[in-house]
Amino acid sequence: MPETYTISRDELRRVLVAFRVSEKAIARLTADMEKAHRHMNIVSFASILEKLDVSRQTMSQIFRRLGMDEITVNKAFNMVDEEKMLAESGRLYEATLDTS
Repeated sequence: MPETYTISRDELRRVLVAFRVSEKAIARLTADMEKAHRHMNIVSFASILEKLDVSRQTMSQIFRRLGMDEITVNKAFNMVDEEKMLAESGRLYEATLDTS
């Protein structure tokens, strides 16, 4: 059964500031979380952080601060990588289909 990690908006902001995430990135992340009704799976969360130029090392530290163990953090990163590969192969496939 998937685990749930809960953190208040203020605490999340404090954690992100502590790891030198920019105010702009924090604002974008919180806006995305509001759109998702304040719930987000770890893969989406990691993908957004990655798009905001947060390094994997920093993300790993943030996730550990939320209470995740190393195995869960690594699984999350593996799932992010799998989603990227699927997205890339889909783009490549669509590009090669157009032979007219």
